[in-house]
Parts: sequence; C-alpha cells; structure tokens
Amino acid sequence: MDRRRFLAGTATITLLPFASAWATPESMAAAIRRIVGAAAVRRGRVTLDLPPLIENGNTVPLVVSVESPMTAADHIKAIHVFNEKNPQPNVFSARLGPRNGRAVVGTRIKLGDSQTIVAIAETSSGEFWSAGADVIVTLAACLEEAS
Repeated sequence: MDRRRFLAGTATITLLPFASAWATPESMAAAIRRIVGAAAVRRGRVTLDLPPLIENGNTVPLVVSVESPMTAADHIKAIHVFNEKNPQPNVFSARLGPRNGRAVVGTRIKLGDSQTIVAIAETSSGEFWSAGADVIVTLAACLEEAS
C-alpha cells in the first residue's frame, strides 16, 4: 500500500463519524417525540418570532410567546425549541410557572444552515401547542474563518 492510499483511507474512516453529526428532519421529529410522547401537538397559541432572512447565523434573535392566562390552574410549564439542521435538534427548553406572569422567552441562537425552526409549548394540563418558521441563512454559523 502506498502513502496516498493509506492517507485517503484514514481520512475516510476519520470523517465517517461526523457524517451523521448534523440534525435532520427525522432527528428533529424524534427529539419532539421524546418531549411530547404520544400526545397530540396542535398548531396555535404559540408565536415564533425570528427573521425569515438571516445574514449571519452566529447570532439570530428569537422570541417565543404563548397565549396563556398564566394562573396556578392554567399556565405554560415549558417552551421547547427545535431545529432540523444544526448539530443537535434541541435548541433549548425553558421551564416556566404561573409566577412568570407571561409566557415569553427571548434569546439569540446559532443556525448552521437554512432550515425550519419549531417551538412547542407545554401547558399545565398536559397539552402541547406549536408554531414553526422557515428561515434562510446566507452565512452559516461556525463556518466563518477566524481573522
């Protein structure tokens, strides 16, 4: 075996584990199922606010708000955000309670590619509500060269 074939084979073996390191629509669906189980997820009550066109995926503003009275008897317990093309399908989960007053979570996230973002709200009664948004990323996160 010559040196070139050996190095090419080593590079192929080394890269194989990373081929599946990115989330897919299927892994996003599986991550959502781990949160909601067999419960139905309905569209509505959730508003997902992020820009549809993102110039730089390194810092993307995201706000999730949910219609809820936020009382002890009826409140949002958690907000979960998922993506389909970043390294992990789970972006974040935020736990809430009636003392929050409003069911609103804002943050900045990284996006590695154009993709669909899904937000799911879990109510105190065990219901799940959702919203989704398609985003176009022109400069993906983590792919810029350091200057």
